[in-house]
Amino acid sequence: MLRKYSFVLTCLVALHVAAAEETRAPLAWPFRAGPTLNGHSSAAEAKGVPVEFDVASGKNVRWAKPLEGHGHSTPTVANGKIWLTSATKDGRKQYVWALDATTGRTIFHRLLWENNNPESLNNDINTYASPSCALEDDAVYVHFGSYGTARLDPETCETVWERRDISCRHYRGPGSSPIIHEHVLLLTFDGVDQQFLMGLDKRTGKTVWRTERSTDYGDLDDNGVPKRDGDMRKAYSTPGLIELGGRTQMFSMGSRAGFAYDALTGEEIWGIRHDDYNAAAPPCFYKNFAILNTGSSRANLLSVRLDETTKGDVTESHVVWDRPKGNSRLSSPILVGNLVFMVTHTGVATCVNADTGEEVWKDRLGGTYIASPVAANGNLYFCSDDGAVTVIRAGDKFEVVARNSLPAGIRSSPSIAGGNLYVRTFTHLYCLGEE
Repeated sequence: MLRKYSFVLTCLVALHVAAAEETRAPLAWPFRAGPTLNGHSSAAEAKGVPVEFDVASGKNVRWAKPLEGHGHSTPTVANGKIWLTSATKDGRKQYVWALDATTGRTIFHRLLWENNNPESLNNDINTYASPSCALEDDAVYVHFGSYGTARLDPETCETVWERRDISCRHYRGPGSSPIIHEHVLLLTFDGVDQQFLMGLDKRTGKTVWRTERSTDYGDLDDNGVPKRDGDMRKAYSTPGLIELGGRTQMFSMGSRAGFAYDALTGEEIWGIRHDDYNAAAPPCFYKNFAILNTGSSRANLLSVRLDETTKGDVTESHVVWDRPKGNSRLSSPILVGNLVFMVTHTGVATCVNADTGEEVWKDRLGGTYIASPVAANGNLYFCSDDGAVTVIRAGDKFEVVARNSLPAGIRSSPSIAGGNLYVRTFTHLYCLGEE
């Protein structure tokens, strides 16, 4: 009899846990590109996000937190905490921060790692703390590219596990951020010497799979050595996820090619060749299409049909439309309805029809852009290198809703949570919310 009651109690507990997991509210902004990996917040989190703000008068500025060090990681948000990373300019010290999302108070500021001889960035744009954290209710995953990956306890900021043995030469610094599928933490390494993706068991940090890029880079000299020290092989993209053919596929754009992999096993499923490098944008998924940006100053924007025949090299068979110029470089496109919005590195905003690839409108915002736009309440927020935050209507006509300015430049993509817009500049993190 006791055994019977014990069995019933176990079943009830299991059902209760399962029900709790099903009804648990999604985290506000747990990844670089938000809860759905596409630059959108939920309607509940976006409610009340302001379109106008002013630092001088304090209008709609709830707080401004000075940040030590350098970093372009997006402020990710969950359960009342903001998580972000920073590093010294020389990369010798790398930090993780946790701030109170309501007040900006520092909860944790921890020196995570020290590096004796970090590789030079070889540019003035990137930092040693550009990948963003990935969050779950019970975990913070911190990633600095080949410098290390760790799982932290969000209540204590203590390390649960860490990996510092995954190596590649970033050459110009790391940029790809982690995402999560089921029990797998998904990482991207596109260096000049090695290009591969990895799945780690998020509970233990152990390797689940590792898949090398199968790209033919076409960059070998007469001696069989990559030209420019392999500089044309690097990329900075963060993957996207889509259900197709009964399994979750992870699409990752790299230099000269992009591939879809089985997110649980790393098996390469399909790929598409292109002529560009420095890919940074995640995919946009629309109906049964993947809309892809190939990177670099001559990036293409193209649409790939997704169905049961999307396997192997689909370059010649599944491209529905291809826009060869006038596309964003490092700033990611964003999809709203049937429209794709983007801004070029030199500040030209463009709207494209997602079904046809035809240009709907084009206008100049001004400035230069690396940060990716986010969407809230029918508006898009574009943040520039000089600190301008331009809000435009996400529609088929160009309409500026508001022009704002922050005192320092912005290369970190913003985030949205609890009716606030969180914007990281070169010097501060701002919480912008209606008064």
